[in-house]
Amino acid sequence: MPRVEVRTALPALGGDDVLAVPVGSGAALPAWLTGPAAPVDAGLLAGVLADTGNTGRPGTTTDLPVPGRSPRGVVAVGVGDGTLPDLRSYVAGAVRRAQALAEHGARRLVLPLDDAAAPAGAEEVRLAVETALLAGYRFRDTSTPHPPRLETVTVVAADGADPSVTAGARAGEVTARAVAWARDLVNTPSNTKDPAWLADQAVARLAGLEHVSVRVLDPEDLRARGFGGVLAVGGGSASPPRVIAASHRPPGSGPAHVVLVGKGITFDTGGISIKPTAGMREMKTDMAGGAAVLAAVDAAARLGLPIAVTAVVPAAENAVSGSAYRPADVVRHVGGRTTEVLNTDAEGRMVLADGLAWARLELGATVLVDVATLTGAMKVALGTRTAGLYATTDGLADALRTAAGHAGEAVWRMPLAEEHADLLESTVADANNAPGNPGSTTAALFLRPFAGDLPWAHLDVAGPARAGSDDAEVVKGGTGFGARTLLRWLEAGAPVDAPVVVDR
Repeated sequence: MPRVEVRTALPALGGDDVLAVPVGSGAALPAWLTGPAAPVDAGLLAGVLADTGNTGRPGTTTDLPVPGRSPRGVVAVGVGDGTLPDLRSYVAGAVRRAQALAEHGARRLVLPLDDAAAPAGAEEVRLAVETALLAGYRFRDTSTPHPPRLETVTVVAADGADPSVTAGARAGEVTARAVAWARDLVNTPSNTKDPAWLADQAVARLAGLEHVSVRVLDPEDLRARGFGGVLAVGGGSASPPRVIAASHRPPGSGPAHVVLVGKGITFDTGGISIKPTAGMREMKTDMAGGAAVLAAVDAAARLGLPIAVTAVVPAAENAVSGSAYRPADVVRHVGGRTTEVLNTDAEGRMVLADGLAWARLELGATVLVDVATLTGAMKVALGTRTAGLYATTDGLADALRTAAGHAGEAVWRMPLAEEHADLLESTVADANNAPGNPGSTTAALFLRPFAGDLPWAHLDVAGPARAGSDDAEVVKGGTGFGARTLLRWLEAGAPVDAPVVVDR
């Protein structure tokens, strides 16, 4: 990812720079183009926009020829009405176009933010920094060198030296680098990424942070503590399971303890209920929920949030072998609740059940949120860009939805419909693990008892955890979805009975 800096005025432009010009609705140009020292001829730019039909639709780009190549390029990018979503599209469009020019010698993108209505504030600068870094993210594991990349993005905001704006810029950078780490974890192939590797990555990144401790439970620990679901799912693999618990507990954080539980299936064959080949191809990403909750704790610690929060990641590889768990097995979870296995490919809920129960019974959680690529049914219901949200309290649901709006991550609340609860019944256990349709709702109903009476929310990110193409700050592959929503919620104090309020 490029380095990002914030300046209060346009810098002198050189031959390795690309200048972005924000174009508002109706092809409106910024006021700074009208002065005698303007770096671009406003009349020429207006003509080019008219010729190309660029009317300022967010993210639309138009190149402007630059005589003498200083700066190397000028790119007009639509910013629409200047809303925060429009601003994301503007920044991402500028970064992508400038990155294309990097192969021809461009090294810096100069990115003005201010418009005629008001200078960019802390939220706008935070969003710009975050988007610039995430849009510039790439994961490569090849024998060939990386193509040339942008080295710097210079964000220009008149109030850039204001302490609140500086803090916003730092929050944007911390957030983006945490999400990029989550993306790296998700994109790493499973011949490298087994449960032990995932645990090592968490220890290496988090254990040295102030007020952070990382605990890893190995198979012996899991047996001693009754993690029957994790042991069952991981029993068929040559790579034994782990449970990772990363806690940020700053002094004076009070009695509240947020626990975020993330599904950490490092590869999912489906087990004995084996998936078809096409269904297995993306299963290196089945630990995206675990990556998101680890990234949220990473960012919370680096920002010094005054809140106690723990990420719990039950990590296992769901494999096929003679020791794999079977349909008709009965599994006993942490706390004693039992599950009849009807489908070994419904493994995510088996490990989340242990994680939720352990967080409630042993870690002293006061509120629980889990994140998981849990059901294909959620992709059918909401598509690939929106996560399903289930919650036991309206306040928690509203708070998470509002946090998701500030984070730019789409969620939709789904019903915990009681009329489907009888589908979970089993004659030999407390519940079965494959109660059928509506699949995402019955999966949530399966998980609910493990949270007990605590406020609990479940984010099914099966769609947006992975992307098939670039879109704004999202890039093809693992997206890190959920980390930013959780962080915004934590920044607001993790409310469970009131919406998130973010100062502007």
